[in-house]
Amino acid sequence: MKIRRIAFIAFLVVVAALPVLPVPEFWITQANYIGLYTLVALGLVLLTGVAGLTSFGQAAFVGIGAYTAAYLTLTYAVSPWLTVFIGLAVTGVAALALAWVTLRMSGHFLPLATIAWGLSLFYLLGNIDALGKYDGLLGIPALELFGLTLNTGRSFYVLLWLLVVLATVAVTHLLDSRTGRALRAVKGGTTMAEAMGVNTFRIKVTAFLIAALLASLSGWLFAHFQRTVNPSPFGLNKGIEYLFMAVVGGVGHVWGALVGSTVVKVLEEQLQDWLPRLMGTSGNYEIIVFGLLLVLVLQYARDGIWAFVEARVPRPPRPRDWGDASALPERARPPRGEVVLQVQAARKEFGGLVAVNDVSFDVRAGQILGLIGPNGAGKSTTFNLVTGVLPVTRGEVRLRGQPIHSLPSREIAARGVARTFQHVKMIPGMTVLENVALGAHLRGGHGVAAAMLRLDRGEEKRLLKEAERQLQRIGMGERMHELAGNLALGPQRLMEIARALAADPTLLLLDEPAAGLRLKEKQALAGVLRQLRDEGMAILLVEHDMDLVMGLVDRVVVMEFGTKLIEGTPEEVQASPAVRAAYLGTEH
Repeated sequence: MKIRRIAFIAFLVVVAALPVLPVPEFWITQANYIGLYTLVALGLVLLTGVAGLTSFGQAAFVGIGAYTAAYLTLTYAVSPWLTVFIGLAVTGVAALALAWVTLRMSGHFLPLATIAWGLSLFYLLGNIDALGKYDGLLGIPALELFGLTLNTGRSFYVLLWLLVVLATVAVTHLLDSRTGRALRAVKGGTTMAEAMGVNTFRIKVTAFLIAALLASLSGWLFAHFQRTVNPSPFGLNKGIEYLFMAVVGGVGHVWGALVGSTVVKVLEEQLQDWLPRLMGTSGNYEIIVFGLLLVLVLQYARDGIWAFVEARVPRPPRPRDWGDASALPERARPPRGEVVLQVQAARKEFGGLVAVNDVSFDVRAGQILGLIGPNGAGKSTTFNLVTGVLPVTRGEVRLRGQPIHSLPSREIAARGVARTFQHVKMIPGMTVLENVALGAHLRGGHGVAAAMLRLDRGEEKRLLKEAERQLQRIGMGERMHELAGNLALGPQRLMEIARALAADPTLLLLDEPAAGLRLKEKQALAGVLRQLRDEGMAILLVEHDMDLVMGLVDRVVVMEFGTKLIEGTPEEVQASPAVRAAYLGTEH
């Protein structure tokens, strides 16, 4: 049995046993607050740790859930079991509106926008008469469940921690899915994720929405646990504290949410008691300690306490349960010799700089076309024009006769174009197998709900089986359970090729795939590419290793200063004085 499974069972035993043990009521109250905080921190694990989007405004979503429950219950006597769904709906609408605006921002603008949102809601709640202004709303009724009134800490504890456990399991399932891989892919930037077919804006909105809904659920529980609400627990300082909990516990790890909430809540309670005695006067000295704690965590356990502990526990390989899964359907291949890619007078200007100057060439099915030239010749820019990373200034790019130069990367990927990158783009914290499975993103269809409810297992097995097949094809099957970040540069490049092949492309674009490879790895790569060509795939190859290029490709396009210099067979190109001059210079 896995160590993590044993730890999870032990956690469930402790959670289930606590309310029936003869422990002080104070412990139960503390555990309830830890559960409330954990729900919010779970959302931040998805939003900040996984998707890379920093938010200081989660307390505002807690406030929406709490105030919706309090106001509807007290004013209109709406059942609390209905207000939870109304609160989630209101929160969802607010989150979608905010996401539409804020998630288009980058850098420091997104955190600043969430700060502004949190402050705005705090002052709005404090100035509305119907919500009691800063005094808030009092006398919120206790929840009733199956005839039992949950008006004590112990009775409330059962419902709260049941929801916490369910939310934890749901988020864990989500991260172990097609959608979870897409969420992780957007953290390092959008270029690679879009090339895999991920709608990065939609996936960011998904993370933002789930985090907001978990916060709203915490707010609904808070209102009926506290039996009163006022703006104070929903201010900016609380939003910062929620983020602090997630970072201390391990913002990229589900169990980090629980660890961080526990550490911060217990420390806060103890320090508020000890420090005034030590200092001889009252004051919020715990904030100083929390600041020092954050510095120490960032210095010695940058990924949080949970990650620090987990790194010292052996990571067992993923059970290979996809052996009997059916193969994924494959797209129809164009007949050998058909023109798959047409680049017609493509031009790219950056201000006054012409990076690609009216370049034209074709790539046919069952052909490898080499694109070579000195550094700065415009090869990678041409790649980016073909894959939609950059728009053409003028000219056309066609895939099987259809124009694609105005399409975003993900739509070009959906039409059968896959690529690797000059500088390897991957997700270091995922295994090799999971990174390659990301390439098959468009070959699956299950979303968030199916992943959380574990209804996507059949499709997930097919995706993983395809990932393993492509790794076996390039000779990396034995390394599929290693973390991608632990690989040397050469194997990382091979992994990228396997990821591109997992997309079942019609056109494969390889940007310097042999860089960093040893001789035998290059020979194996050449063998794979010849096999793909024989299967009818069209391949566009950018490479600096001339021995590899000239012994592999069918035709060569040479570029110099953004301009097409010559096109021909490897023999014709090698015999060209213009090519020798471009690489070696001319004698004066």
